Amino acid sequence: MTTTLTTVEPPRKPTAISTTAIRADAKTSVSLIETVRQSFSMGYRGLLKIRHNPEQLFDVVLQPIIFTLMFTYIFGGAISGNVHAYLPVIIPGILVQTVIVTSIVTGTQLREDMDKGVFDRFRSLPIARISPLAGALLADVVRYLIATLITFTVGISMGWRPDPIGVIASTLLVIVCSFAVSWIFALMGCLMKKASAVQGISMLIMFPLTFMSNAFVPVSTMPGWLQGFVNVNPVSHLVSAVRELCATGHAGTHVLWSLLGAAVITAVFAPLAVRAYIRNAK
Repeated sequence: MTTTLTTVEPPRKPTAISTTAIRADAKTSVSLIETVRQSFSMGYRGLLKIRHNPEQLFDVVLQPIIFTLMFTYIFGGAISGNVHAYLPVIIPGILVQTVIVTSIVTGTQLREDMDKGVFDRFRSLPIARISPLAGALLADVVRYLIATLITFTVGISMGWRPDPIGVIASTLLVIVCSFAVSWIFALMGCLMKKASAVQGISMLIMFPLTFMSNAFVPVSTMPGWLQGFVNVNPVSHLVSAVRELCATGHAGTHVLWSLLGAAVITAVFAPLAVRAYIRNAK
């Protein structure tokens, strides 16, 4: 009888797989067309979230109605003499305030998704790194559109008669500018650790910008030192642009300044947001 000796190898330790290693084996570059397509796919995911959680639309549905009625009937007589004369002043102001403040939700929801590990799964996919962020922002465009339509509807039902072409142009302008501003809050969502911190600090930034503007009262009634800030406030330029479009239907210098500001904000904060998002993945 012969005896055969066999050696038993010790069990190997399991190797952890990181998203960085997975992406290294996947495609390293994504074309511009694929990036756009993937961004819209992620945006569709965001729309499905709104469909299954319609309570996310409560702020964009109720806030324009409450603020328009409240500000118009409280300040209309004191500022413009009557409610009807105050409508061309207050409706563009309410519109800009509502949509810009609504963009804060972008950073808050982004932080919540990151805390739940949703974006960890996205990082392991062979997709453009900007597409999860851009998709989340594109989905919020629907929120901006709903808030805009409701604000215009409430104003028209109260007797305001804007230029039809100006209404369409104002809607596009406000949505473009809000999309640009949402990159700022996307960056905050990537940098901060809690969704509540994102919301709290964002409100501290946006409320002074919206109320210290020409959105609700004439600039001439303010102190001189405050007028200097209001005149350079980008929210004031956007409100003035909407007023010009709704009154005449033609674009003026304020429209150009608003579009230029939106382009600069996107060019600066979109790369920063993507970089912060990638840094969190490591």
